Amino acid sequence: MKELTIIIRRHMVADTKKALEELRYPSMSIQSVDGRGKQKGVIDKNIDFGDEMRDGLSAGVRLVPTPSVYALEHHLSKPVLYVPKKMLTVVLPDGVVESAVRAVITANQTGSHGDGKIFVSPVELSVRVRTGERNEEAI
Repeated sequence: MKELTIIIRRHMVADTKKALEELRYPSMSIQSVDGRGKQKGVIDKNIDFGDEMRDGLSAGVRLVPTPSVYALEHHLSKPVLYVPKKMLTVVLPDGVVESAVRAVITANQTGSHGDGKIFVSPVELSVRVRTGERNEEAI
């Protein structure tokens, strides 16, 4: 079994869920997170944020500055910004990981900075609390 940690734009969750449901793996956990990648939190104003687009940014996107202490300690001339994202966690059998990764990429790839990341990690054990089922039967 593998755990996929998928970090994507917030408005892409529905498309990503649909892509995974089509593979018959609808179970996931979703969290709101803030982060930044190689673009250092800078948002490309050409990114399509869906119908909420306003002045180059989504009406719902709020950038979160780092604490000023961090900026001072690291001699940053201006605050570093974290971009709000969604993080999905999915546990899958080994045999469907590649198709799930391809489906997530297809659902999220725009070619712009901020399309997201997928991390794949091994899972040693999965247990369904209600029944005691283990491993693939539990997912």
